[in-house]
Amino acid sequence: MSTDTDVPDREVVSRWLARAVELGASDLHIVVGYRPTLRLHGGLLELDVPILTDEAVRATVAPLCGARMSEQLEHHKNVDFALELNIGGQPQRCRVNLFVNGPNIGACIRVIQSDIPDFGWAGFPAELGDRLAHFRNGLVLISGVTGAGKTTTLAMIINLLNREGGYRIITVEDPIEYVFPKTTASIITQREVGSDVSSFADGLKFGLRQDPDVMLVGEIRDRETGQMALSAAETGHLVFSTLHTRDAKGAISRYGDLFPQSAQCEVRAQLAMSLRAVISQHLLPSEQEGIKRELALEIMFNNAPIASAIRSGKFQSIDTNILTGRADGMITLDESVRRLLQEGKITRETADRFVSDKRLLSRDS
Repeated sequence: MSTDTDVPDREVVSRWLARAVELGASDLHIVVGYRPTLRLHGGLLELDVPILTDEAVRATVAPLCGARMSEQLEHHKNVDFALELNIGGQPQRCRVNLFVNGPNIGACIRVIQSDIPDFGWAGFPAELGDRLAHFRNGLVLISGVTGAGKTTTLAMIINLLNREGGYRIITVEDPIEYVFPKTTASIITQREVGSDVSSFADGLKFGLRQDPDVMLVGEIRDRETGQMALSAAETGHLVFSTLHTRDAKGAISRYGDLFPQSAQCEVRAQLAMSLRAVISQHLLPSEQEGIKRELALEIMFNNAPIASAIRSGKFQSIDTNILTGRADGMITLDESVRRLLQEGKITRETADRFVSDKRLLSRDS
């Protein structure tokens, strides 16, 4: 049996991940020249083992991926896949990203909770989750930076519908992270890009032939996926997806930028009609060291003024429209951060880093 001072193997990786699970860490980084390092509540925590050599990392990574993933890594220099390991006698799902770094390879392993969390654990308002889940049709976008919990938010919403029953749900993911439980009242199929379907766009295209009520596409990365998501939303389906942007207006702007200039006017018109909501989320360091991060949300629901701004491309006015839409449940990121500060959940230093207008933090109400 290997020890952490020998060349690592799959068993040693399992021990590192067991430590991640024990502490509540979100990621394990395996990089040449560093000790194995956990992402814990937004910070980095080295494990007390020797610095990793190229030989050690390659011996670690090899048992994690089969021939197909190794071939993809060789050709594309990056590969994502899901993995299930035995951690403390229990199955533990992980999302693995392998990457080439000069002459070396490295890995980032995301720990996926065994059970889909509930809204309370995530700090996500349950009434907001219910509202998003029960749009009759249209497009709902969850935006935020990497590691902001977008996948978890979508999993909670989809699981709500799955448990409620009466829905045919199709997901297209890269890779599949949360595995939804089978229920007697709903039918759900999860397809993984690369193994079950060639692309997000194909997953949506063929999914439309599978009688769906609800469709989830893990991320909108390209023009074809963006167009298929709009088409699905226009034809009476409820579509959920993610974009990597900081705020709501950035998500809308990025969506249009997926298309050539000549097509953007038409796309904005489609988006103005089909978009139902954009939720932008950020995880902020807690005021109390050593506990999970606090969720800040920007919430935008499409209404007549926002639809007009989308059609005309006047995205800067969206922030003002969110402010004036407070009675309908909208909130800016700045306001969400201010509330977390007032509740004592984050420090003033953290609030200063995340707001665009620091003067807002001095307001009493």
